[in-house]
Amino acid sequence: MTAAADSSLALLRAALAQPAPVSSDFDLNAGLNPPLLRSLRPAAVLVAVFDGPSGQPHVLLTKRSSRLKHHPGQIAFAGGKVDATDAGPEAAALREAKEEVGLDPDLVEIMGRLPQHETVTGFAVTPVLAWVAAPFSTTPEAGEVDEIFSVPLVHVLNLAAYRIEGRVWLGQRRRYFTVPYGPYYIWGATARILRGLAERVAQCG
Repeated sequence: MTAAADSSLALLRAALAQPAPVSSDFDLNAGLNPPLLRSLRPAAVLVAVFDGPSGQPHVLLTKRSSRLKHHPGQIAFAGGKVDATDAGPEAAALREAKEEVGLDPDLVEIMGRLPQHETVTGFAVTPVLAWVAAPFSTTPEAGEVDEIFSVPLVHVLNLAAYRIEGRVWLGQRRRYFTVPYGPYYIWGATARILRGLAERVAQCG
């Protein structure tokens, strides 16, 4: 493990100990409240950090297929719905990462859970923070993932890299966080989860 990776791991572990609220796609949209009697479907994503190029930690991300029903073409973590056969969010995140990007669960060290995030599409997403210690290869799942890539951890932990933007969706203008990187437009729930992690890291000083 490189010195940069070792330092980042220590920082992430310290961040996990910081208090943090749950988040929602509705957070930046005053007056647009979720239905009171809504039924949320449990989901989980794997926020996988690993030793990337030049020994700098990176975060694994995907570009979802444009043919998917939910969030087509968006940048996302590997993940999906929690099945009845899953032992919990961690098991679901590992299973989905294996299916979507071919990541071997045996190479993954679970560090902890990040606060749950509610999406406007009716999912209660549990982000599972993890470290991938060994070198690994990836294979995108046909029909689910168009591309697999990574972003430097230092970029998504930089609060100054985030912006608030908006667009009209179902006749209403909605605001959301973005954290663009190169050709990748990272926004919505993915950006909000990453920003939540960045805020906790910032609390560590």
